[in-house]
Amino acid sequence: MLSRTSARFRLRRGNRYGHDRWNTWDPPKAEVLGVARTLTSATRVLDVMHLLRPEDGIEKYYTVNPGSAFADGLDAYLAGLGVQVLSWKEATRRSFDLAVSCSVHPTMRRLNAPLMVLPHGAGYNRLVTESTGDTFSPAGLSRRELMWRGKVVPEAIGVSHQDQIDRLAETCPEAAPYALAVGDWCFQRITASMKHRDRYRARLGAVDGRRLVVIHSTWSRHSLLGRHPELPLRLMTSLPVDEFAVAAVFHPNVWARHSRPGVLERLGAAMDAGLMIIPPEEGWRAAVVASDWVVGDHGSTTFYSAAADRVTLLAATGLDELDPRSPAAAFGQGAPRLDPDGDVYAQLLAAARGHDPAGLRPVVDRQLASVDTSGEVTRARMYAFLARRGVVVPDVAPLPLPVPAPEPVRRTAATAYDVTGAHDAGGTVDLQRRPLVAGHHTEALGFYAVTTEENHPHWPDAAEVLARTAADAEVAALDWVAEAAVRYENLNVLVARLDESRCLVRLRGGRLLEARTERSWGARRSPLDPILLGSAVNLWLTDADRAKDLTDGLTLRTGQWRIEVAFTEQGGPGNRP
Repeated sequence: MLSRTSARFRLRRGNRYGHDRWNTWDPPKAEVLGVARTLTSATRVLDVMHLLRPEDGIEKYYTVNPGSAFADGLDAYLAGLGVQVLSWKEATRRSFDLAVSCSVHPTMRRLNAPLMVLPHGAGYNRLVTESTGDTFSPAGLSRRELMWRGKVVPEAIGVSHQDQIDRLAETCPEAAPYALAVGDWCFQRITASMKHRDRYRARLGAVDGRRLVVIHSTWSRHSLLGRHPELPLRLMTSLPVDEFAVAAVFHPNVWARHSRPGVLERLGAAMDAGLMIIPPEEGWRAAVVASDWVVGDHGSTTFYSAAADRVTLLAATGLDELDPRSPAAAFGQGAPRLDPDGDVYAQLLAAARGHDPAGLRPVVDRQLASVDTSGEVTRARMYAFLARRGVVVPDVAPLPLPVPAPEPVRRTAATAYDVTGAHDAGGTVDLQRRPLVAGHHTEALGFYAVTTEENHPHWPDAAEVLARTAADAEVAALDWVAEAAVRYENLNVLVARLDESRCLVRLRGGRLLEARTERSWGARRSPLDPILLGSAVNLWLTDADRAKDLTDGLTLRTGQWRIEVAFTEQGGPGNRP
């Protein structure tokens, strides 16, 4: 593909704006090169390049600036998008009207184009001595990155806040005149996507009373994953599955350095318990919009979440690798903390009760300025480079499109649970289910409830509830509950799904009932989870003081969510236990 693109590019440059009878649209007036160095900078530069409109006479190309430790798979990623990709060798042989990059490196001086650089995260915060050559300049604002033989390489340096220009004046004063506060187009799109919150939440399982916790981790040993690699699994096994959905966002550098299979395998146990993992290319912004809680670190995605007023808890601060004068360092010092070894369930609830959106606002405002006009300011600066080619800035400000809905990587639902709860005299059952993970469960909190898919050698024989979740199973529901009751003598309750809102229930002793969810007028009928139903019935069954029969109905309550369930007798009163 690169060779074909290159050949076409050479032909066009030989007769830059000549007429071509094969064209549908007029030949472009200007050509712009997007430069990627890592996946993080690639996704950001693609976002920014959308501000350049083809109908204004602009043609766009992309290339990879080689040499990053986190560049694995980058060429294939760009090629898979269908954009016009040039090799770095060819990109440096040609001339462009503008080159745009969301990272900076001295080798970009080889481009024959005015260079505009922008941040690839929330401002400039991290100390990376391998890039900067010193211990005080944040990456992206250092003399080593911005200058070559006494000359500033970029002709425009976009920053998200005036404070970063003041910092640049200290770290590389020669570059300060080229800097411009352009806000943050990425965060502008996040804020513009808030109306799509329900759609994003549905994609991430935050429905039927579940609230969404998103784990955010940047890269390096100072990150959440670096400090507390077991925290995702700890959250999954500590939080009730009917109250919380949990997703994870990991910095693209984690994926690039450790490979996609390596990341997914390392998080396999947590995924077995229900963890959803957002791919590194896209989806994290929708997760920010959808989330209720954020458990994170000093990475930009955690910062953006706090800026969006989400309940934020830090499991790592990264202060050892941050510019101490940066807003990210102030964020790490001032944001509430999560104790990974403490009761994470209680900590999340307490953080929500005490959440004050204004608490971190001064820190956020030091990092993100002019958010509502970022697209307009950024585009105007890019178009200024193209004016000599007759490209005119559009009269209308760019409309920030909603970010794409998330497409998480997930496994099938957990098949074994540790269930606790209580039944009251009024027929209400409060219950909590926590996933069981082989090798990570030592002592039961309550009783076990499993599905027919569970293959652990001991849990089915120790369970008090067994549920079949497939409604279209080969063996009829009545036959299956009868056979399973003979096979597993330990069971109190058997449940077989009949459809989305109905289940067949068999109690110890042989009593049969059909359960269905009730609904209020104007409300949708809630789905009925067979294992949740079986767990609630078991709590009712084992309550010696119960005053009502199942045919009087049960109210299932999981956190703030309630489901009304009606039961119909199937075997007559003589079958009651």
